Amino acid sequence: MSKQVVIIGAGVIGMSAAVECARRGHRVTVIERGSGAEGCSFGNAGMVVPSHFVPLAAPGMVALGLKWMWNPESPFYIKPRLNLELIAWAYRFWRSSKKAHVERAAPLLRDLNMASREAYARLSVSEDFGLVQKGLLMLCKTAHALDEEAAAATKANALGVPAEVLDAKQTAALDPNVTMDIAGSVFFPKDCHLQPERYVAALHRMLRAAGGEVTTDAEVTGWKRDGSTLCAAITTKGEVAGDEFILCGGSWSTGMAAELGLRLPMQAGKGYSLTVQHPVELPQLCAIFTEARIAVTPMSGALRFGGTMEIAGLDETITQRRVQGIVNAVPDHYPKFERAHFDGIKPWRGLRPCSPDGIPYLGRTKAATNLTLATGHAMMGLSLAPVTGELLGQIVDGEHPKFDIEMLAPDRFA
Repeated sequence: MSKQVVIIGAGVIGMSAAVECARRGHRVTVIERGSGAEGCSFGNAGMVVPSHFVPLAAPGMVALGLKWMWNPESPFYIKPRLNLELIAWAYRFWRSSKKAHVERAAPLLRDLNMASREAYARLSVSEDFGLVQKGLLMLCKTAHALDEEAAAATKANALGVPAEVLDAKQTAALDPNVTMDIAGSVFFPKDCHLQPERYVAALHRMLRAAGGEVTTDAEVTGWKRDGSTLCAAITTKGEVAGDEFILCGGSWSTGMAAELGLRLPMQAGKGYSLTVQHPVELPQLCAIFTEARIAVTPMSGALRFGGTMEIAGLDETITQRRVQGIVNAVPDHYPKFERAHFDGIKPWRGLRPCSPDGIPYLGRTKAATNLTLATGHAMMGLSLAPVTGELLGQIVDGEHPKFDIEMLAPDRFA
C-alpha cells in the first residue's frame, strides 16, 4: 500500500531514504531546514570506507582527545563550556570506548560499508557522480604510526577487509602522480571515493523523476500526534501530514526528538575542507594523513583536503586556527605543496552528528509508532548513505531489515 512518507532532512541520508521510499511506490515529501545545498553532505571528503569499521568511540580515543585539546590546530577539540548534555555525552563516550564495544560494532560497520560500496557501484552505471574505485592510502609520517596502522591492517584482513602494508617506495609506485614524504602506508583496495555534491544532486533528480518533492527553508518546530501516532510535522511553512515519518535531521535531530520525549544524545562535530581547483600535483587515490587525521580526495581535477572534529555545539562559525592546522599538515606529507597554494580559498564547514558510542541511530523508536530515525553517522554519513536508505525503505514497508541493526536502536540511551 502506498504511504505518504515525510522525511526530515535533505542531506545525503534523508535523500537516500527518499529515493528508496519513492522507488518502493510511496509518495515522498522531504522537509529541509536550509536551502538544500549546504551542510555536511556537500563539502566532505566523499570517501566510501569499508576500512572504517572501528567506531569513533574506541580504546585510546579519550586519551588522544585530551592530548589534542590543548593544541589549537589539532584534529580534535572540545570547546569548554558548562553544558549538561555535553558532560553526559562525554561520559557515555568514555564508557563506550572499550575493546568489547569495538569488537561488537566492527562486523556490522564492515557489512554496512560493503553494502553501500556495492550500491554506489550499481548506481554509477546510470548516474555520474564521480565514483572512483581505486582504493585508499593511509599515509604514515613515522615508523610508529606505520606499526599501528599495520596492526589495524591485520585486524582488517581478519574481518575480510583487504589491507596491504606498503613502504614508502611501494606507496610511491602505487600513486606516482604525487610526491610524498612518508614512512609508508596501508592500502585498502575496497575503499573508493566520489563527489558528494554530484551524488546529492543525482538523488534530487531521481526523486523528482519519481514524483517526490523537497520543501526547503522549512524548519520543524513541533509535531501533531494522535496518541502514539504522528499525524503531521509542524514547520515554519505549515503542517505536513504523513503516514510515516523519518527523522534524518543530522545534528539538529536531538531537538526535534526531544519534542517527542525521546532522549537522543548527540554532539555536532564540526569539520572543515579546502578544495584546491588547480593543484600542483593530483594524486590518483584518495588518502588519509594518519597522524594529522586529514582526508585528501581528488575530484575531477581538483583536490579536496578535509579534517578536524570540533565539538562546539550548533556553532557554524569558522575557526581559522583549525583550518590552518589542515593547511600546515599538507606540505609535511606532499612536499610539492605550499601553504600559499591555499591562499584565497574559502573554507567549507559542516556539522557531523556524533552519537556517544560512535555508531548511528537507525530504526524504529518507542516515541511514536510511525517514526523511524536515521542520524548520528558522524564521519560515515556519505559512506553509509545508500544502505541506510535501503534499510529505511525496508522498515517503512514492514520488512525485516537485511542486517541486524538492534545495536543501532535510537532508544538505546532512552
